[in-house]
Amino acid sequence: MPSVQRPSPKTPAPATDTAAAPKDLDDSERADGPAVIAFLGHDAPDSQFQLGTREHDWHSHLRGQFFCVESGLVHVRTHHGSWMLPPHRAGWIPPGESHKVSISGVMSGWGVLIAPAASSILPDTPCVISTTELMRALAKRAVSWAAQDSLQPDQERLISVLQDEIRRAPHEPLHLAMPKDRRLLRIAQAILENPHDDRTLEAWAEWAGLSARTLSRLCLSETGSSFAQWRQQARLTHALERLADGDAVADVADALGYATPSNFIAMFRRCFGDSPAHYFAKRRS
Repeated sequence: MPSVQRPSPKTPAPATDTAAAPKDLDDSERADGPAVIAFLGHDAPDSQFQLGTREHDWHSHLRGQFFCVESGLVHVRTHHGSWMLPPHRAGWIPPGESHKVSISGVMSGWGVLIAPAASSILPDTPCVISTTELMRALAKRAVSWAAQDSLQPDQERLISVLQDEIRRAPHEPLHLAMPKDRRLLRIAQAILENPHDDRTLEAWAEWAGLSARTLSRLCLSETGSSFAQWRQQARLTHALERLADGDAVADVADALGYATPSNFIAMFRRCFGDSPAHYFAKRRS
């Protein structure tokens, strides 16, 4: 995610290009200070955490980043694969993890920056997890302490509860693993570019110059999913991006090759337990 800047009292708030801000004002690179630093983000010129619609090229941070958006969609790409972050789901990026971020229509969000030592109890790879009212309330309470160099005992206790909430939260199936085998990667990239392409496994194998059995074996060993499961997840990734951009369900269903919108909605409900409309509904704190 983009850097989180702490404005100096003698200088104006940083501009949209956070990479140009002084290093000593970048909380995501702080080795000192509290183990956990909370922040809020908005689509506003003076926001410390710039949201809206934008892209951030490959980068990494000293601190781990745990963040949640309240509208729109965040697409995080890492060397482990891609993660989709819809509203009210939280993403975790471990310290030092190289990542690339696309933000679509995100108007507000919140998160915490966690020092490397304090991140040791959290997952060592990126993931998306469910959030709770308690998690959100604790993070927003901690925002008022962000400028402190150290925390009081009662604040430390609340931070410990927040870390426990993050560690215990269930993971959501919003990960699209990318293969490393060049032949399988070629197929994966072609499917991502044309998610409506309904060729069979055998047809894709012939197109890439390998046997259907090899394609099936490689897909399972390199992505952890069958070919059919991976393709469905790729289509869901595309669907989430388009729905977050405001596209109609009928248009998304048609773009993915579904005969009717109801067929697409049924598939979406099987995967996420909710309809597209409710999944993206903006809840109020």
